[in-house]
Amino acid sequence: MNAVTGRVAAAERGETRIADRVVAKIAAQAAREAVEEPARNAAPPSATVTVHRDAARVRVTLELGYPCDIGRSCGAVRSRVADRVRAWAGMDVPEVAVRVEKLHPAAPGSAGQGRTR
Repeated sequence: MNAVTGRVAAAERGETRIADRVVAKIAAQAAREAVEEPARNAAPPSATVTVHRDAARVRVTLELGYPCDIGRSCGAVRSRVADRVRAWAGMDVPEVAVRVEKLHPAAPGSAGQGRTR
């Protein structure tokens, strides 16, 4: 504590710890935002996180509308999740694994709607 200002130095205040479940909620919300073609009757994305020190390894499970570019959609999810977790939780994100659990017909009126051959 500084005797003149009465403030406690940052190093003496302790640390902030963000719970794994909070980081998982951030990741799931980011995945939801990244999916361009929402699927009808699709479950919302879910995420599990393993945090070690200041790094989070994220696993996202989601359902996509079909037809869509699955690789591009997964890449967008990886990018958005990594960016959001870095920005909101202040953690490095060395890995974001995306698992597509189901494909559903795209929502009516979406760009991917049409006949599938």
